[in-house]
Amino acid sequence: MHSPEPQSRFLRACRGLPVDTTPVWFMRQAGRYQPEYRALRQRYSILDLIRDPALAAEVTCLAVEQLEVDAAILFSDIVVPLMAMGAPVTLEEGRGPVVRPPFRSREDLERLAPLEPERQLPEVAEAVRLAVRRLHGIPLIGFAGAPFTLASYLIEGGHSALYLETKRLMWGEPDLWAALMARLVQATVAHLAAQIEAGAAAVQVFDSWVGALAPADYRRAVLPYMRRIFDALAMYEVPRIYFGVGTATLLEAMAEAGADVVGVDWRIPLDEARRRLGDRAVQGNLDPAALLAPWPVLTDQAQAVLTANGGQPGHIFNLGHGVLPATNPGRLHDLVRWVHERGAGQ
Repeated sequence: MHSPEPQSRFLRACRGLPVDTTPVWFMRQAGRYQPEYRALRQRYSILDLIRDPALAAEVTCLAVEQLEVDAAILFSDIVVPLMAMGAPVTLEEGRGPVVRPPFRSREDLERLAPLEPERQLPEVAEAVRLAVRRLHGIPLIGFAGAPFTLASYLIEGGHSALYLETKRLMWGEPDLWAALMARLVQATVAHLAAQIEAGAAAVQVFDSWVGALAPADYRRAVLPYMRRIFDALAMYEVPRIYFGVGTATLLEAMAEAGADVVGVDWRIPLDEARRRLGDRAVQGNLDPAALLAPWPVLTDQAQAVLTANGGQPGHIFNLGHGVLPATNPGRLHDLVRWVHERGAGQ
């Protein structure tokens, strides 16, 4: 197994250390915008790709090799652990995760088995090992869904605009909520630990839908569980990244969760995000739609991100959410080179 390069600019930035230039990677950098990925999907379902370690490693590494980014992220899905735990989850084309029937009761909780990755998900660790060998020192990021976001899929039955059922359970049945979140904390820690032990050099926790909460609800019903996750992972001494969408009002509380890096979307300027986060490293925060704009507009938007960072150490350039399917792969590659050129010396 190849270890990540000690002077990896991505890992140094995660730790707030000086770098030769701003590191870059993209959420969903392996996916539908790539012709090669679309060709694979003609032959395999997304679960086929995830469950075959060789194919998952191929998709993971292809994006790094094509884009020249500074980190890879494992190709998988946040609901994979839920499936292994016995949740009735399917991945439907055009809809994403669907849970039928949705989570509603203590009986549903009892049907969620504790996660044992070495027994239930050995293919994930093997995909990590295969990808790390092929990456030759480029750091691999392992990832998992955060308990709130996983709970919202279980309770809503899929993606939601308002999260009414999730809030109903969170407010109306606090004991059941606490039990569900504790079960999901166990799964998240176990899933991330298995990826680290297989060779992941950093981990990211995706709390995609936590921006639906008010700060007081986040502090009461989510923050204690996120602290447990990041505290449990501290022993591995790898960078821990925490990302959510629409979380500008939650950043101060998210910083208290204990991650080394907090990812932010495009709805808040990076300098304001840094002010709210204190001494945490930051990741972000270009609007993914900017990649569909004319090149001068894209570079203006990217320059605004770099300018807002003000040359401070501890910045990883990324999108404020995932790469959109309509994105031109060549445009992503050109943006990586542009950021590397403009970010030198930061």
